[in-house]
Amino acid sequence: MTATEPLDDPSSREPGCVFLLTDYGVSDELAGVLRATVARLAKRAPLIDLTHGVPHFDVRAGALALARSVPFLGAGVVVGVVDPGVAGDRRGIAIEVNSVIGPRHLVGPDNGLLIWASEHLDGIREAVRLPVAQGERRSTFDGRDVFAPAAASIWRGARVCDLGDAIDPAELVHLAPPRLSVGPGVVETEVTWIDGFGNVQLSATASDADEAALGDRVQIVGGDKSFAAHRVRSFAAVSPGEVGIIVDANGHLALVGDRSSAALTLGLTETDPVTLLAAGETSDGC
Repeated sequence: MTATEPLDDPSSREPGCVFLLTDYGVSDELAGVLRATVARLAKRAPLIDLTHGVPHFDVRAGALALARSVPFLGAGVVVGVVDPGVAGDRRGIAIEVNSVIGPRHLVGPDNGLLIWASEHLDGIREAVRLPVAQGERRSTFDGRDVFAPAAASIWRGARVCDLGDAIDPAELVHLAPPRLSVGPGVVETEVTWIDGFGNVQLSATASDADEAALGDRVQIVGGDKSFAAHRVRSFAAVSPGEVGIIVDANGHLALVGDRSSAALTLGLTETDPVTLLAAGETSDGC
């Protein structure tokens, strides 16, 4: 964009989809009612469930899932609900981001859930505090009563500034970033995500490994084990019973097995610290 070009006009863009991420699960009606509320208030809005399987009350896990997701979404509004502070003093918020591609708005609680995703979308342009539901509609279900209506209004064309009182983005709640330290021959990192296959995503990226000059052979120290591993390009390159280090679909280093759970092999859980140590150069054919 040049200095003479106008700022992107949100009203000129396609409304896109409403993307949903919660810790509601699927054993009861909560996720369905959230979907139904958006559909009732924004009748033509396509609804996409990113996941309703965030571990209950785990704001960090939800924030990481949103951050992994938003670079690959189209236009629209994100509704994120992982909200252990519902009906308390925490604020409900709507955010407009600077990105002109992907989702332009995020709605949810002010507990850090939305911030990392907004950073992947070029940062926050505007944020407002959403009014709480009043009278008989005051409840412990802000996903239905506050966030879904706000998202539907935005999808229909409402401006964020019309939905509530402005908030300085710097005053929004931020989560502590995942552990990461890089030095010659060593990367101190932590487990940010264990997927359903048992692959262990780390906060470190391929560029962190290159900066540390880890090489092809790496000693993994974490959980209850110290384990030698090779950096590989595919799951099939990992020998049975061993662990490899791969660059995953999100650009992060991940500890993996071939049709086996690296998390179980290494005894790792999310947030565990992991140290990667250079163990000398070798070649695994990659």
